[in-house]
Amino acid sequence: MTQIKDLSTASSEQMRALQMKELEILKYFKNICDENQLTFFLGGGSCIGALRHKGFIPWDDDVDVFMLRKDYERLYNNWSTYSTDPQYSLCRSTIDQNYRHAAMTLNDNQTTFINFRTSNEDVNQGIGIDILPIDYLADNYFSRIWQRLNAVIFSIFINQRLPDNQGALLHWLTKIPLILIKNPKRRVHIWKFSERQMTKYSKKKTEHLVELVSGLRSILRPLDPSWFDQAIDQSFEDTTMPIAVGADKYLKFIFGDYMQLPSPEDRKAKHHTAFIDTENPYQNYRGKYYLK
Repeated sequence: MTQIKDLSTASSEQMRALQMKELEILKYFKNICDENQLTFFLGGGSCIGALRHKGFIPWDDDVDVFMLRKDYERLYNNWSTYSTDPQYSLCRSTIDQNYRHAAMTLNDNQTTFINFRTSNEDVNQGIGIDILPIDYLADNYFSRIWQRLNAVIFSIFINQRLPDNQGALLHWLTKIPLILIKNPKRRVHIWKFSERQMTKYSKKKTEHLVELVSGLRSILRPLDPSWFDQAIDQSFEDTTMPIAVGADKYLKFIFGDYMQLPSPEDRKAKHHTAFIDTENPYQNYRGKYYLK
């Protein structure tokens, strides 16, 4: 059993134990997608890890996968049919539960991963992988403005928290609407409306794709659809995982020379955690590390 209170001080052995649990979840997710003709790609640091390390980046504490919006919504709408294993839950914010997260996660119910951002929420606190949608970008200037505006509003009201390390301007641009609108149901109504507005352009293919839930910079970056035309197998730990056929071009566009290691001071986990347990369910820690 591995228990971690602060990822910033986790040993390499503790980090590895967390990664191996995340790998189990990823393998289960891949089986679900393969069985139901759903396409996904390793994204972000997980894709860099696959190409640079043939697995996890040693200090990476999570797994990111991308899905085009059509498959993303199909996965969510049919989850109860696709998955019959009670160990795993597909988690997404609803009117009743807010994960302070703009996308979905697939969580292992028999584990614990308590973020400080959700430590006061009665939600699934298991170790999970992040599932992020990619949408089509609106095909004219004014529609793009509307789409991006709604993506910002969606992010503010679904996350219901101030962004980390994004600068003072974005901090205040986020804080003001949250001060003005405090009613939880009203906030849900706003983010649901904005979600419908920003995703409606994915009903037809356009000339560009866009990440609408990954941060302000991503909202402003058009992506080449040919990069995501198909998935190809790439070595990842003791198995293979799909990456986008244009993964190299995508990563260079976002990160530059991603094959170069970052400086030693930047080699650190990114989540701010209250407690992690790779072998015991989060309900064991209710009242101690969350919902105190």
